[in-house]
Amino acid sequence: MSRPRTPVRRFTAPLTAGLLAAGALALPAQQAHAVGSVVKVTGTQGNWQLTVDGSPYRIKGLTWGPAVADADRYLPGLKSMGVNTIRTWGTDATSKPLFDAAAAHGIKVIAGFWLQPGGGPGSGGCVNYVTDTAYKNQMLDEFPKWVQEYKNNPGILMWNVGNESVLGLQNCYSGAELERQRDAYTTFVNDVAKKIHGIDPDHPVTSTDAWVGAWPYYKKNAPDLDLYAVNSYNAVCDIKSAWEQGGYTKPYIVTETGPAGEWEVPDDANGVPQEPTDQAKADGYTRAWNCVTGHQGVALGATMFHYGTEYDFGGIWFNLLPAGQKRLSYYAVKRAYGADTAHDNTPPVITGLSVEGDAGKVQAGRDLTLSVRATDPDGDPLAYEVLDNSMYIDQSRQLVPLPFTDLGGGRLRITAPDRPGVWKMYVKATDGKGNVGVETRSVRVVPPTVDGTDIALGRAATASSYQTGGGDCPCPAAGAVDGKPATRWASDWSDPQWLQVDLGSRTTFKHVQLVWETSYAKAYTIQTSDDGQNWRTVRQVTDGNGGVDDFDVAGTGRYVRVNGTARGTGWGYSLYAFGVYS
Repeated sequence: MSRPRTPVRRFTAPLTAGLLAAGALALPAQQAHAVGSVVKVTGTQGNWQLTVDGSPYRIKGLTWGPAVADADRYLPGLKSMGVNTIRTWGTDATSKPLFDAAAAHGIKVIAGFWLQPGGGPGSGGCVNYVTDTAYKNQMLDEFPKWVQEYKNNPGILMWNVGNESVLGLQNCYSGAELERQRDAYTTFVNDVAKKIHGIDPDHPVTSTDAWVGAWPYYKKNAPDLDLYAVNSYNAVCDIKSAWEQGGYTKPYIVTETGPAGEWEVPDDANGVPQEPTDQAKADGYTRAWNCVTGHQGVALGATMFHYGTEYDFGGIWFNLLPAGQKRLSYYAVKRAYGADTAHDNTPPVITGLSVEGDAGKVQAGRDLTLSVRATDPDGDPLAYEVLDNSMYIDQSRQLVPLPFTDLGGGRLRITAPDRPGVWKMYVKATDGKGNVGVETRSVRVVPPTVDGTDIALGRAATASSYQTGGGDCPCPAAGAVDGKPATRWASDWSDPQWLQVDLGSRTTFKHVQLVWETSYAKAYTIQTSDDGQNWRTVRQVTDGNGGVDDFDVAGTGRYVRVNGTARGTGWGYSLYAFGVYS
């Protein structure tokens, strides 16, 4: 879900009184202060509308992602899409340039105020809304200050207090206490709304939460809200019936919507959320808008998610123009909002992406071929890029470009990641005209198959230290030689550390395979011994980078050990597997 954006700050130095008094500068007559629009929710039960300066106004919007400094660069593009509104999550001293730029381009802003624990699942910042009067008083002072500052700015459409905190409180409390907190939070939202109304009677106040679970609390505790606001993605078309069955007496807007989110889709064969295709995402925006406009007189519009340029895991899932390149979803929103797309050059369409071989058993560091089917509606030549992402291994959102060989016929060969786990592979097709198609598939990377017998499997293992608790530990030495991919050995957080296995008798081996967890060794040696006291080095590594280390060695001994001398992270050493092959 969304997070607050921090706009780029701009500072302007005031002219000195001395220069003005001396007449050193000729200044034009001072312009009158810009007067903001008068925005009202008008009408009666089930027959409401939003008006701006007396004229009907349906919100055709997008959530805003770019930096404030880039507003003049991107706002004309939004206007050309038929967008009349953008939504933000935070308002402060840095907001003025965005409000001014929006007004200059004929666009209004739903100006947000962030409250903890905003953002729904996974968000932090727990606040006790029953007892924490200091926090509440701070917000009651801060928010109205910015309302006073910007209420006459012509860019302002309405004020939006909070984002998904009714949902987010479940990460802080449970049971009866959770109910008390949700009542206290929505009562506080009402206190904020009343204070805003006292300062600015000309702009409505709303509050956003996830889905409609917050609405009973608003109905009970926040009568001063002018309308409700909701973030809903795949379930957006169910809002109408929920509103009707809930007996609500206020209209609403949808402040985030679009295609199905990561939390709403089924898992794929590798056990991770199956990301919709570009075509399905575009259809998701069309469907969402049709359901919003289908609730006439109650749903007053939407700011769909998301006009963002971030080029990462979430950006590929939701952004209309990652890295500034337009997708099918961009044009779907443009059509939904009634703008002309007849003369647009549109994106490549990827109709198929598959992994050759078994996508559930991709050997680390070996060749991997992706097969892509893509066409361009305008006949533009296509250029490809392949990227990977490790979100489901280490929560990284970064997309990493990969070298690839174009084998022709849409077949792209890469080297598979060398770290076991489920990876996402992305294929990007661009047309050279500012458009992009992106599709993704997951692969489960496994350690490479080794010829021979793992003579360390199930043998007695010892270590210089091991972690006795925390997370998935205890993580004793035996965890690296038990043949189970999810168990591991983890050492103390210091150098040096070692792990050794007793083969039972003096044995010759030819290969060693190490499968590192996140905590890997940057420098280490593989050693063998006949007595467990005197060691011979058979392999030295000084540039380790984790993942899977596979190498042929020539060694003989009863004991084999990994002797770590320099950690690759601030943690200890951690091995999922220590294989010794004969």
